[in-house]
Amino acid sequence: YAVEALCRAGVGRLDLIDSDRVSLTNINRQIIATHKTVGMYKTDAMRERIAEINPEAQVTTYPVFYSRENRGDFDLTAYDYIIDAIDSVDSKVELIAEATRLGVPIISAMGAGGKLDPTAFRVADISKTAVCPLAKAVRVRLRKMGINHLRVVYSEELPCPRPSDAPVRESSDVENPAEKRNPPPSISFVPSVMGLILAGEVIKELAKNNRPE
Repeated sequence: YAVEALCRAGVGRLDLIDSDRVSLTNINRQIIATHKTVGMYKTDAMRERIAEINPEAQVTTYPVFYSRENRGDFDLTAYDYIIDAIDSVDSKVELIAEATRLGVPIISAMGAGGKLDPTAFRVADISKTAVCPLAKAVRVRLRKMGINHLRVVYSEELPCPRPSDAPVRESSDVENPAEKRNPPPSISFVPSVMGLILAGEVIKELAKNNRPE
């Protein structure tokens, strides 16, 4: 939804980084997920969608998982703004730290899973967040790296309790064994709102920085 909003607002150059493929379990909440796109890389499905909206948009796709090992493959200074929507704490912190080091504007999505109230999202500095477990984990890690400020979108809603028998997720995308569990369940009307808020914040910043004197 963030990419969709950016494209429809006229952002003409987009780089998409995601190693995942569309699965049936994505259909309840992801705008690119249909029975037609199941099995496709999400980056490819989004590129095709963007082409239908704005054929002149320049889209580069990277069907990889951003990590410390491949961060050198990306020149973050080439970007006007970065939206971080990674769900692995290790890679999330890695991207945030690298963008901060290089002085590249970045906004980060905190947890949207296990939530039912789309009106509870807030935009704030990560130092001001509460309730969100992902924000807490990221905040602690960033502090240890000397990073105290980060613009984030987070929810003030308490997470719904997880089933005690939630199965372990076997995913190559998750580097930390402690994170190898199924993500919290989510529904169409919550992560979509977060994506639109993320895009809105970026568009407002880009517009502000490009206003004629």
